Amino acid sequence: MAEGTVKRLTDKGFGFIDMGTGKDMFFHMSNLEGVRFEDLREGQKVTFTEGEGPKGPRAENVRPV
Repeated sequence: MAEGTVKRLTDKGFGFIDMGTGKDMFFHMSNLEGVRFEDLREGQKVTFTEGEGPKGPRAENVRPV
């Protein structure tokens, strides 16, 4: 599993994870595990698996650390 930090959350149910490599990973609220989207906060550490969505790379199985 990869690790990162929640960089930005939107009011439309998706966000971006800073992977520390200069590349951000998109995620959708449907890919969260063990946490509700409303309970996530920017700057929070998360783990995830890298997957592929219809529009490109995305984070799946996103869980707070």
